[in-house]
Amino acid sequence: MPDHASLPAPRASRRTRALRALRWLLPGVGLALIPKCPACLAAYLALGTGLAVSLPVAETLRTGLFVVCGGALGWLALNRLRRLRAARSRHP
Repeated sequence: MPDHASLPAPRASRRTRALRALRWLLPGVGLALIPKCPACLAAYLALGTGLAVSLPVAETLRTGLFVVCGGALGWLALNRLRRLRAARSRHP
């Protein structure tokens, strides 16, 4: 009877691999596309949605977007490190 620990792990499906890549891509692209100027963000919001926001609101929104995107990337990185350490401890 074969030892299950020595069997190779099944390969992830194409859809699973695409979703894993998308989890990293979305916050990274979000960070790249966030305007650095609160006035630009207010203008983009007004043009895209018709919502007019003040500069302090746009600045708070911009900071929040930075925190959310950066937090998502940080969480993904920590989660990946945790899984790598777990895999390394299983296979010394």
